[in-house]
Amino acid sequence: MFIVGMISWWYSVGWKRAAVDVWESIERLYDTFSLGLLLKTLFAPWRQISAGKVRGPIGVQLRAFFDRLVSRIIGGFIRIITLLIGVAALCLMLLIGLLRLAIWPLVPLMPAVMVVAAISGWIPWHL
Repeated sequence: MFIVGMISWWYSVGWKRAAVDVWESIERLYDTFSLGLLLKTLFAPWRQISAGKVRGPIGVQLRAFFDRLVSRIIGGFIRIITLLIGVAALCLMLLIGLLRLAIWPLVPLMPAVMVVAAISGWIPWHL
């Protein structure tokens, strides 16, 4: 009866829980990289370093303009790199999660498969 309970849990509640775990890990990774926020603030000044409104001669205003421009370029560059790394990490996590869900139903069968493989001589160790 114990084995029947384990098998029924494995293929119902256990599999659902594994799917929930995969989804939660993807959500945590998305939140870790803050991909939505990075997209919203793609060309915001880096670390909010920016020369505010400047009054004065044209030279001072041009310098403030270029300071803001450089800060936005640096911010965009760093955010794009972070986005690319985050998307790559998300794709990898999704691939690993799908592989985990695909292998999940096969795990209870592995001991029997290994015993058959050992008896047939397919693997080098013996029972």
